[in-house]
Amino acid sequence: MSAPLKLAVVGHTNVGKTSLLRTLTRDAGFGEVSHRPGTTRHVEGARLSVDGEPLLVLYDTPGLEDAIALRDYLDGLNAPGERLEGPTRLQRLLAGPEARGRFEQEARVLRQLLDSDAGLYVVDAREPVLAKYRDELAILADAGKPLLPVLNFVAQPDQRSEEWREALARLGLHALVRFDSVAPPQDGEQRLYASLALLLEAAAARLQRLLDEHARQRQQRRQAASRLIAELLVDAAACRRLVDSAPAALEQALSQLRADLRQREQRCVEALLALYAFEPGTAETAALPLSEGRWGDDLFNPHTLRQLGVQLGGGMAAGAAAGLGIDLLVGGLTLGAAAALGAVAGGTWQTLRNYGERLRGKLTGQRELTVDDAILRLLALRQRQLLAALEGRGHAAQAPIRLQDPQAPQWRDGPLPAVLEQARAHPRWSRLEHPGNPVAAGRAQAIETLSETLLAGLD
Repeated sequence: MSAPLKLAVVGHTNVGKTSLLRTLTRDAGFGEVSHRPGTTRHVEGARLSVDGEPLLVLYDTPGLEDAIALRDYLDGLNAPGERLEGPTRLQRLLAGPEARGRFEQEARVLRQLLDSDAGLYVVDAREPVLAKYRDELAILADAGKPLLPVLNFVAQPDQRSEEWREALARLGLHALVRFDSVAPPQDGEQRLYASLALLLEAAAARLQRLLDEHARQRQQRRQAASRLIAELLVDAAACRRLVDSAPAALEQALSQLRADLRQREQRCVEALLALYAFEPGTAETAALPLSEGRWGDDLFNPHTLRQLGVQLGGGMAAGAAAGLGIDLLVGGLTLGAAAALGAVAGGTWQTLRNYGERLRGKLTGQRELTVDDAILRLLALRQRQLLAALEGRGHAAQAPIRLQDPQAPQWRDGPLPAVLEQARAHPRWSRLEHPGNPVAAGRAQAIETLSETLLAGLD
């Protein structure tokens, strides 16, 4: 097992070094992020492993604060006629008293860079190219280590990427990476590690292995996320409540459904945040506009009728026969008579017992409350929007995700997936109504089918 590649993350104070490390390690709790300069005062490391083998160690270092004075001091270390090599000059500095006094913070940075295989020089791309940054790069170059500039905050409107690209090229640094730690591009890690592989050819295999593992984990997260959303939608679509038809009772039932559904959506949000290693409270969702419920004879949609043995054909005669069967079922004098007619239609006694409560509700004047199609669409849109936001969010981001006015033509205007219509015929699929119910037949397959549909629409 070869030793892991060691990278020192260096740069001026408050340019986002810790933020970059949080995003690369997917650890929102790594280090301390603040707008105050000099927040990081010591060296802190993070290890990235694959199958238990450490491949890369990233070291967060304090910010360089007084590069102009330090460069003047280093120039003065040369004795008359003496030309020290860069690493030798730095070692002389580190052995002297100034490394424990005036330049203590810079000394920590230089020690770590000298002990590393390469350095990532983080730049706040919103800043103008100033003399102090040129002096920093000159000092860091003395370490004799490959240095890869990383332009941070490039997603901001006031970024100066081209100015920095030109300035770095004049200093001999032609390879650089644009990587916003708050809103990293989808291929950001790939470009960063690929650029490192060009600078460190011996480490190319390790870096590629790390990239392959990150790609595998990303796909696994997507699959798990689509399943979480599919479970929410199936729970909502299959939810069915028998309620009294009195206005006050209907209003109370609707209010309770609204609260239960909102809680179920929140559980999905929290599960997605945990899956992507973000803290609870990262996302803010508005209340569901569940102003009215869905009332109707969904007991007799085609999927339910098949369960009862009523086979619907495409012809008018078949439709008329099915309609007659429905009329008889809801118009019978007793539940037993309705059950008998259902049995004649071809259903089994076991199936009829499963639907006995719903048939009884029909016969006694109760109504069925379900979740409206518009709410199913909104749930799908909001969760897809959250998923997209999480996939494009760095772990250094601090502003909450606000889910509002989602846009997706397929879910906003197109037909709902057939599996959700099927779910309406299976109340036992809903964990909103049956949280302790053993796995209902067909539920797992419905979730798998819907998950694949959701996954296919992400790219």
